[in-house]
Amino acid sequence: MNLIVKNIRDEIAKVIVGQEKLIDGLLIGLLTRGHILLEGVPGLAKTTAVNALAGSLGLDFKRVQFTPDLLPSDIIGTEIYDPSNNSFKIKRGPVFTNLLLADEINRAPAKVQSALLEVMQERQVTIGDETFKISLPFLVMATQNPVEQEGAYELPEAQLDRFLMKIIVGYNTKEEELEIARRVANDGFGKIEQVASIKDLETIRQEAMDIHIDEEVEKYIVELVFATRNPEEYGLEKIAPYIEFGASPRASIDMYKASRAVAYLKGRDFVSPIEVAYIAKEILRHRIVLSYEAEADGITADSIVDKILRAVDIP
Repeated sequence: MNLIVKNIRDEIAKVIVGQEKLIDGLLIGLLTRGHILLEGVPGLAKTTAVNALAGSLGLDFKRVQFTPDLLPSDIIGTEIYDPSNNSFKIKRGPVFTNLLLADEINRAPAKVQSALLEVMQERQVTIGDETFKISLPFLVMATQNPVEQEGAYELPEAQLDRFLMKIIVGYNTKEEELEIARRVANDGFGKIEQVASIKDLETIRQEAMDIHIDEEVEKYIVELVFATRNPEEYGLEKIAPYIEFGASPRASIDMYKASRAVAYLKGRDFVSPIEVAYIAKEILRHRIVLSYEAEADGITADSIVDKILRAVDIP
């Protein structure tokens, strides 16, 4: 494993016990410049993990707590009248940062969530008639509670598609939870130190994006995405009624980039189908729009991805 990556992992491990998939996802987001959506019930260290990542890299970090009364201008900024010189001036919002933590993003209505669309995709913000570029690196790490929780609004499909991965954060094991309790009771969590710079981050990002992908693996990625759109062509007639819309072309792009990052984090110099399968659910689960029939039958996007992985031939 690259020494820089190991140091970042070690720092995060000072405050996070377990949750390997979560930590991998955050690192993949950094390496691919992709945005990450974290979903789980409160109290599973989602916010703590993002905070630790920012601290280990010395990144400019801002946090927005999404609430039902939040306004779009609270996120991107607004024009403020200055009576001293009879003009308007720009007050920049918290999106002007390297790492933006959108905490409990689905607590706010759709118009506020949509305020993030332009900055997530174009990495720019329009306030009034002026457009401002966002400095790189720029990542949105959004946390949300499951939609069944009271007071939660479902994210619109257009915004979901802009997230590289959706990571489901589950409960820790018994042993991990015991370790967490001991650390909290004994004040045993370490202080996060900066162990890498933005320059280091760009170096490892370039190394990750130079990882080789064979043409057969490239075709495998596209086949997986196409199977979400035309399941009948892959012998999956039974799941076809459950899919309203398949994954967009962004899924192919993001799976291509993310599989390189996974291979890099594992210390490999090439991508195998194993790396593709490892992140397939995280890339696809929020991009497959399920039909009412699927919801009625209790079919999840993850179960559909499982069937696709079994049906598509592995190179």
